[in-house]
Amino acid sequence: MDNALLLLSFFCFHLGLSWSLNTGCNQAVNSGGTPDPDKLEYHMGPVLASPLKLYIIWYGNWNQTHQDTIRDFLSSFSSPAPRPSVAEWWTTVRLYTDQTGSNVTDTITLSGEFFDTKLSHGPRLNRMSMQAIIKNAITSQPKPLPLDPRNGYYLVLTSADVIVDEFCRAVCAYHYFTFPATVGVIVPYAWVGYSGTQCPGMCAYPFAWPMGMSPPPSGEGGSTVMRPPNGDVGVDGMISVIAHELAESATNPLVNAWYAGNNPTAPGEIADLCLGVYGSGGGGAYVGQVSKDAAGNDYNLNGIKGRRFMVQWVWDLVKKRCFGPNAKD
Repeated sequence: MDNALLLLSFFCFHLGLSWSLNTGCNQAVNSGGTPDPDKLEYHMGPVLASPLKLYIIWYGNWNQTHQDTIRDFLSSFSSPAPRPSVAEWWTTVRLYTDQTGSNVTDTITLSGEFFDTKLSHGPRLNRMSMQAIIKNAITSQPKPLPLDPRNGYYLVLTSADVIVDEFCRAVCAYHYFTFPATVGVIVPYAWVGYSGTQCPGMCAYPFAWPMGMSPPPSGEGGSTVMRPPNGDVGVDGMISVIAHELAESATNPLVNAWYAGNNPTAPGEIADLCLGVYGSGGGGAYVGQVSKDAAGNDYNLNGIKGRRFMVQWVWDLVKKRCFGPNAKD
């Protein structure tokens, strides 16, 4: 599901209300303020069971430090790290299977990058622009990305100087699949925008809070706004959004596999069910129990090269609750 619609529903939940695109905040839906997990069902479509090769398309002018943070996060999915780790977090996603009994893959590798610094489709984009950007990346010479319909996953990341229609207002990110008429084949992809300067309060939660809203006090006398473990509100916020979209793409790549609700065009997917939950006891305005490093930065997962990240939980199909490897119970 579109990530920012979830954030809007999340902030409505702080008021005990639900969100709809047509009516905004309205009556409460369930105890989580999000799609009903009891309605999570399998709809007979595929999951991403084959080894996954990630291809990043860096669209715009990116900060090298931010790129390194994202690369290290993506490289942590299939690499050992101290517990609780990014790789352990993915094991919850791997519980989901297709009709053949095949689980979501445990092999995720960063396999290629394309740098679209000249803004091939301009500084303002819309939803269809993303597929055209992928098409450009797989056809540009001299070093195009491979077109990989069996194992490829394409991640379009837009920088701070790029405007995407509905970004910050209605979406922070989304995942979908390409159309053969545009790209040549069907492949899963996601777009995620850098929100550090455009709307950190909407798309970089819990490292920022929406303008005009005061965060509730924490139990330790501070606020519930977290300190980013890699030093940047925007990129640390992106990390969790990227994980959100990867988990949902893996379990619902063609929008016909695992989701809750009766509308496949607006499905409640496995990360939607746990929006805003990062640790035990999380819910509402409380992210849950997470850790702090020596500098006081907040995190709940470890990655490669000593990296630390803050990533929301996803719905555990076996435990029937939101879960992450940093759980206290």
